Amino acid sequence: MIHRVTLNIPKIKTIDLELDDELAPKTVSFFLKCLPLDVKINSWGEELYTNETPITIGAENAKPLVDLMDVAYWPTGKAICLFFGPTPIGKKDEIKPYSPVNVIGKIKNTDKKFLKNVSDGMMVTFSL
Repeated sequence: MIHRVTLNIPKIKTIDLELDDELAPKTVSFFLKCLPLDVKINSWGEELYTNETPITIGAENAKPLVDLMDVAYWPTGKAICLFFGPTPIGKKDEIKPYSPVNVIGKIKNTDKKFLKNVSDGMMVTFSL
């Protein structure tokens, strides 16, 4: 089942996400139960990741590499991650999280120019 979620980065952008509970059903379910979720966000290369969330799921079909525009949960840091492009540790043409992540969906709007305007520690809101 597809679930539509938005990420609001105040005064910068609202990002539409589609979560698919076929990819990691327990992770998606737990995340949806936490909404709305206010959390701080940070950047790492062309990835946005949140500070620790209340989600406490372990690895569920975890992947060491992700695809462009994937949304994932990082069990090690209890964080939601959005992948807009390369990360600092990936080889050419690969997107590599710091450690394996549970992919839970996709980013639906593709403009990533706003990333340069995101400051580490900004408060954002995920909501249905």
